[in-house]
Amino acid sequence: MHCPYCKDKNTRVVDKRDNTDNNTTRRRRECENCEKRFTTYERIEKVLLNVVKRDGRTEEFDREKMKIGILKAIKKRSVSDSEIESIIDNIENNLLTHDKQVIRSVDIGEMVLKELTKVDKLGALLFASVYKEFSSLEDVQNELERISKKK
Repeated sequence: MHCPYCKDKNTRVVDKRDNTDNNTTRRRRECENCEKRFTTYERIEKVLLNVVKRDGRTEEFDREKMKIGILKAIKKRSVSDSEIESIIDNIENNLLTHDKQVIRSVDIGEMVLKELTKVDKLGALLFASVYKEFSSLEDVQNELERISKKK
């Protein structure tokens, strides 16, 4: 592992913690050259999952792309990084436990919407406005009513 500060390759693990909830290992490392510390995360590489977009294109599932979409929707909301990671982990684990290797992007959008609604209803509405491509106030109102009914 190369140090992100001085790029030296001599680093050592100072602390290691396993997170069984999302199958990651957090390692706190220290560079033996500059003595700065940094954190790395190790995650088991997941099975290949393809996503069918609305226009019919197929592309590989990208966890970071989903995260960017969520972050755009809730950028001015008070949702913590750990809540966002938890949402993404839940969706990713849900996707990978299905037997399907191809999933529609709209199905992923619905999963995000469901998870976001549990954490921040207004954030969920903001996400829905982009994901569902609202074209009128009635669309917004209908979604607001639907989200308001969920607990």
